[in-house]
Amino acid sequence: METKQKIRILIAKPGLDGHDKGAKVVALALRDAGMEVIYSGLHQTLDQIIQSATQESVDVIGLSIMSGAHLPICQKLMAMMREKGLVHAKLTVGGVIPHQDIPKLKEIGVAAVFPGGTSFEDIINGINNLFE
Repeated sequence: METKQKIRILIAKPGLDGHDKGAKVVALALRDAGMEVIYSGLHQTLDQIIQSATQESVDVIGLSIMSGAHLPICQKLMAMMREKGLVHAKLTVGGVIPHQDIPKLKEIGVAAVFPGGTSFEDIINGINNLFE
């Protein structure tokens, strides 16, 4: 019988965004769904996020962005992930994400986008589906 390894996910809050209630409840829902969750805390630089993702050997980096800066943040982080050899990790983003920005995020390499109001079930399924 094959044992499925738990998905390891880093939930990160980049920049000066101080609202983390959503990130924390999503982290709890992912943990309750059987994933190993590492929460970075508030005000993380992209370098800190890369360092944490590398140290923790995560499968997924999940950004929570409420500031509206999701496009430049994701674009820069994807470039840093490639530069640092984190090509195995999937980048996901949630928060205040206008639906018209989803195709742009996918184009730059974001694996999954979860706009505000996405159900826990859809987030969990969306992350699990990245590994099927």
